[in-house]
Amino acid sequence: MKKDNARIVTDDFILRPWDEEDAEGLVFIANNKKISDNLRDGFTYPYSIDDARKFIHNAKHSGGISRAFAIVVDGVVAGSIAAYFKENVHRKNAELGYYLAEEYWGKGIMTKVVRCITQYLFGNFDIIRVYAQPFARNTASRRVLEKAGFRLEAVLKNNIIKNDVVQDGCIYAVLKDEFENSLK
Repeated sequence: MKKDNARIVTDDFILRPWDEEDAEGLVFIANNKKISDNLRDGFTYPYSIDDARKFIHNAKHSGGISRAFAIVVDGVVAGSIAAYFKENVHRKNAELGYYLAEEYWGKGIMTKVVRCITQYLFGNFDIIRVYAQPFARNTASRRVLEKAGFRLEAVLKNNIIKNDVVQDGCIYAVLKDEFENSLK
């Protein structure tokens, strides 16, 4: 992994800041009900060019409360991963949110991306815990986290309402010392 001004380059993908020119590609990826159904309500469906422009603007001007990266595979924007830094008593935590274009599902890319961003976060920010909150029924996302070294901390019963359906949520996390030990 090579890091260059918030640009992370690996043999399999590049993580880089979002750019205004990415808006149309983002719409192509994000305008997918299968993706939207597994994300929070702020991620709309259908996903419009205005949604993409707003997301990219917010990603570029977050004021340090988050880091959002375009996932680039073979020169094409293939998804997004973001870390949201928490405040107050949770200030040493970062929450991950991510999605990948459907054509890249099942290829192991997202597991590598999650490992990479976790290493970046622990190496560059004063945090001790990284976590994610997938929907319990999203077995693919749960498996990504498990393969990336995260452990299930809790299943939260009836904690999500998505598309008017009450469902369970999960919390997966990894601690800095655990993650660093896994790299040795």
